[in-house]
Amino acid sequence: MGFKYWRAVCRYGHVGLRREVAVARFLVTDSGSSILDVYSLAADMPGVKSHGVIQIQPINQEAYELGKKEEDSNFYLQKLKNFTSKEIEEKLYA
Repeated sequence: MGFKYWRAVCRYGHVGLRREVAVARFLVTDSGSSILDVYSLAADMPGVKSHGVIQIQPINQEAYELGKKEEDSNFYLQKLKNFTSKEIEEKLYA
């Protein structure tokens, strides 16, 4: 079974127009996934605004690996991931 690699640009941020940050997310799916599957996956990620998926495009594995390194250095995603993990821990131990 092979994989498909995708670049999805999503809008994150507070409620309201022009209060957002567009962030490229890099996703991997099984080879049978379509662009609609990726859209659904990206739209359901924590922090993505309603109707927040701006663009999805297929990429190769090399671009995916470079993109994941960019994600690790993205300040906004670092804060989002840290907040999300704290929120999950609070729910587990409440």
